[in-house]
Amino acid sequence: MDKIFLNGLQVETVIGIFEWERSIRQIVSLDLELACDARVAAKSDSIDAAINYKDIAKRLIDFIGNSEFQLVESLAEAVARLLIEEFEISCLRLSLAKPSAIEGSKEVGVIIERRAGDYD
Repeated sequence: MDKIFLNGLQVETVIGIFEWERSIRQIVSLDLELACDARVAAKSDSIDAAINYKDIAKRLIDFIGNSEFQLVESLAEAVARLLIEEFEISCLRLSLAKPSAIEGSKEVGVIIERRAGDYD
């Protein structure tokens, strides 16, 4: 299985469990691996046969930027569902992190893997 990847997408959003976190916007960072068969796009050399990562990035920036989740786990699950349902992704791996959430740590977050059948 081939994979399209998008690394280091940063989006400002409301995220966190503390009252002060609910009143500010923080950066979350995403790394994505999206399963595909790249041979179809390679053969046609057409974006219509490919996973359009620009469209995915724009949709994620809008969705995450307008969300207000408390947990990174909840946000990651919502992002996975959105990608699978709206972009017909068969399988994905998503790393979602909050940079500087813990003093002394570069970032903390969650890594999830989901398949289309997980949302039937």
